[in-house]
Amino acid sequence: MNEILITAARTFISFIVLLLVTFTVGKHINSHKNHYSFALSVTIGSLIANMAFNLKVKFSYMFISYITLIALFYIAMVLSNGNRKMRKWISGGPTVLIEKGKVLDHNMKKLKYTIDDLNQLLREKDVFDITQVEYALLEVSGELSVLKKEAFRPTTRSDLSLPSSQMSLPVEVIMEGELVSKNLTGEYSQEWVRNQCQIRNVQLEDIYYAVVNSKGKLFFDLYDDDLKKPADVE
Repeated sequence: MNEILITAARTFISFIVLLLVTFTVGKHINSHKNHYSFALSVTIGSLIANMAFNLKVKFSYMFISYITLIALFYIAMVLSNGNRKMRKWISGGPTVLIEKGKVLDHNMKKLKYTIDDLNQLLREKDVFDITQVEYALLEVSGELSVLKKEAFRPTTRSDLSLPSSQMSLPVEVIMEGELVSKNLTGEYSQEWVRNQCQIRNVQLEDIYYAVVNSKGKLFFDLYDDDLKKPADVE
């Protein structure tokens, strides 16, 4: 019984410590954008598991090891932030796989990449014809960045000399029948939202979700979807 209580206490403390670390450097770890953040995430998982369940090792020793690891990661992150050479040494850099439409086979061999691997990554980028690619770089994260040849790039508004429109972040104003008060400032006040509800002849509690989109238009989604046969697929 005593071991059960100790395990429960160690698990609780380990979880709290993990949350605290996640709040501080979690975005860097979770992104797996470089080698050391990936290695750190794996090591953290192992340490947390041992902190919680390995009763043969003192919790204090595991905790010290854990804090030391996080401190080393933080120091490396700070130092690499101000030193490009060190950042490249720690994080690595992208590798060019296609340059000016030509596949660089010597870089492919260095990475142990086959043409099938490259074609798969291109398909994941919605590129099914390798002849459309001008440049392709394999990032440190393993993602492929692709620049198509000019003839195959999508047309933009600037290409058509069309005036650009002002965009903004969407603003959620109602969620699950309740006003999102922290977002109801300035132009989108509570009075404005209630007025919009009256215009549409709906009650606040009938609205599942309402958001002002990036173009400034208000979108409503009601609890009652008025669908005869709604899809029921998990």
